[in-house]
Amino acid sequence: MVAHTFTIATRESRLAMWQAEHVKALLQQQGHTVHLLGMTTKGDQILDRSLSKVGGKGLFVKELEVALELGQADLAVHSLKDVPMELPEGFSLACVMEREDPRDAWVSSRYASVDALPQGAVVGTSSLRRVALLRALRPDLKVEPLRGNLDTRLKKLDDGHYDGIVLAAAGLKRLGLGARIRAVFDPEQMLPAAGQGALGIEVRSSRADVIQALQSLVHTPTLLAVSAERAVSRVMGGSCSMPLAAYATLAGDVLSIRATWGDPEGMQPLAHAHAQGPVADCAAATLLGEQVAQQLQIKVGQQTGTKD
Repeated sequence: MVAHTFTIATRESRLAMWQAEHVKALLQQQGHTVHLLGMTTKGDQILDRSLSKVGGKGLFVKELEVALELGQADLAVHSLKDVPMELPEGFSLACVMEREDPRDAWVSSRYASVDALPQGAVVGTSSLRRVALLRALRPDLKVEPLRGNLDTRLKKLDDGHYDGIVLAAAGLKRLGLGARIRAVFDPEQMLPAAGQGALGIEVRSSRADVIQALQSLVHTPTLLAVSAERAVSRVMGGSCSMPLAAYATLAGDVLSIRATWGDPEGMQPLAHAHAQGPVADCAAATLLGEQVAQQLQIKVGQQTGTKD
């Protein structure tokens, strides 16, 4: 194997830096020399409005893509759920790494679970998916926006702005904050977002050297699962402006995938779809995800009175 010198573009939040350092350490074990390029993205700067109103989760990756395009960096490490379903021309998702816990976590100083909350309690999240699923679980709750990096969100909770907040379990565990988790939501209660808990590495499609170096970091079971999940989101037009959940698991060669669409206003019941089947590659996993999306489109259309 030929050793290379690589620069990783990353957001500068504590979690993003942990993720980049993790990839750096794995590449260094292969003999490569690796540097980090920390960057602040527009998504990190805009904290007073929900992502769905200012351009979506692509705001967390655009500056990193510019660094790749200009040759300032060779690869960018992302939380996969922040990566848009369609990448710009000339860019590739070269590697999906082994998934951490994909579930949502309940974090509260006072209440052990959502079920333990009093009537009308205030819960923080800015994810439309989580809003819709929380409203389905507890229509009486007051769900308030919560933006910022992980430490900022925890501080807002500790300062008493919320009775509890919902976060990704993966981020808390990666930063050694697992003790803050009072409970994890069973996926039956709160289906995760597509790609939640997985890391994706983006490169320029022309960089065969980087793509080759990353192949040993690919975790095939995770890759197959998230390929199906992202296919659901792609067909549904999924972004952070859509209250959509998609979660797949692999047992042997059989992939099972479930998807849920919800109404953040709580006016419509949740729509569910699922499928399972043998998958040998990403194409088969993608096809299964597309089938689930088509089921879901029909059910959502029936509820909302639209054709799709």
